[in-house]
Amino acid sequence: MAAEKENDCVTGETNDALKEERPMWGNKIQYVLSCIGFAVGLGNVWRFPYLCQTYGGGAFLIPYTIALIFEGIPLLHLELAIGQRLRKGSIGVWNSISPYLGGVGIASMLASFAVAMYYNTILAWILWYFFHSFEEPLPWKNCPLNNNGTGFIKECELSTPVDYFWYRNTLNISPEITANKDSQQWCLVICLVAAWLIVYCCVIRGIETVGKVIYFTATFPYLVLVILLVRGLTLPGAIHGLTYLITPDLSVLTQPRVWLDAATQIFFSMSLSFGGLIAFSSYNSPKNDCEVDAVAVAVINSITSIFASVPIFSILGFKATTAYWGCLDSNILLISNEFEIQDGNVTRENYASWINDLNVTHHDRISTLTLKNCVLKDFLDQSTSGTGLAFIAFTEVIVRMPVSQVWAVLFFVMLFNLGLSSMFGNVMGMLTPLLDLKVFPKCVPKEMITAILCLICFSVALIFTTASGSYWLTIFDNYGTALPLLIIAFFELIGVIYVYGFRK
Repeated sequence: MAAEKENDCVTGETNDALKEERPMWGNKIQYVLSCIGFAVGLGNVWRFPYLCQTYGGGAFLIPYTIALIFEGIPLLHLELAIGQRLRKGSIGVWNSISPYLGGVGIASMLASFAVAMYYNTILAWILWYFFHSFEEPLPWKNCPLNNNGTGFIKECELSTPVDYFWYRNTLNISPEITANKDSQQWCLVICLVAAWLIVYCCVIRGIETVGKVIYFTATFPYLVLVILLVRGLTLPGAIHGLTYLITPDLSVLTQPRVWLDAATQIFFSMSLSFGGLIAFSSYNSPKNDCEVDAVAVAVINSITSIFASVPIFSILGFKATTAYWGCLDSNILLISNEFEIQDGNVTRENYASWINDLNVTHHDRISTLTLKNCVLKDFLDQSTSGTGLAFIAFTEVIVRMPVSQVWAVLFFVMLFNLGLSSMFGNVMGMLTPLLDLKVFPKCVPKEMITAILCLICFSVALIFTTASGSYWLTIFDNYGTALPLLIIAFFELIGVIYVYGFRK
């Protein structure tokens, strides 16, 4: 009898959902690409390679794969299945399961709201760099002249042109979070307006418009990654970067932090607990095989992270090698001037033997020289992630490439599309519950609701365009959603397994 009542309950829920008119994906490809685009984001390019570099190269793939199998795929399957089964957004799904779980859906929507604000600010930064990528030479190649044109700006000379363009020209960053907090960077405001207008045009009618643009935004980054792979492998020093990536250091597996970061990377790279995946799957037919979809999306997401690491480390190997050569050349110049050695006699290849010989014959004179300690591994160990990788490390490499404008445009267009696809999921994670709950009267068109939502996000995100905006963005990124998402995922498991019922 209990089983019959359970089946009646499930059938009733499903039939009620089907009675409601609900948009559907144009085809299965649109849905799968949207899930992949939401999962594959900026973190796959600038977070995963950093973790591999930090935690023993190829050894990191061991905890990463275990986390994928036992954490990523089950949670992803859960969200896709529950959204497809009940055909509602995050708030509607959890309210249907139990009114006491409605807060889980609200928390998911708020998490999407928080991430959408600062994530689109990063897209505004990318647009700023994209617009400047057409200049010759690139504006971060050389230090700008001072006001009287007699030399370079001292602040730039004390750092690097790349750092100066990022921290001063782009962010105009303040010394601390409380300083100049009201000073708006209007160039970033304009870029933020452009970023939100692009997002709005893409999600203006929900999945009807997202399903059209996702063909480009989800696939174009793969084309650029292939181009960067071919170019990266042809750069001098690429082999050093790849060797550094794949050489495993199994000793790091004894550190609990490695396993924690692997589980965290899987969790956030798949965009779990935001409500976007539930929203996407709610527009599916209840008969769709969501288990296959979950496995496919999870595997493609992880393969993308690994694939993206190859061109990234090829280019970082080139960066480290050129820095190593520059270090050697500086030392060679000092030695040649001190001992009046003819140019060309001391080369990078025989530098070590010259140093050893001079240390024996002229130790006192060698010790007075300010020679740098040039070790290639030290340059390879200079790890960076996030905005530091995209706006500092990579831009520094790009200026050393021929036709650097082309590579800059390709790189920032790739980053923008990666972020834009993820923004679709964040916005749909907010928009779908609002439409399901009928918060707005029927007379208000969907386009207006989307506009109001984007306008609210834009208005709050203006805090990130101030001189202290990057500090606020770091706070939002590090503390705003990490713990809440883990709590949301915990209650999702409890709600589905113990309240809704695992068999359903």
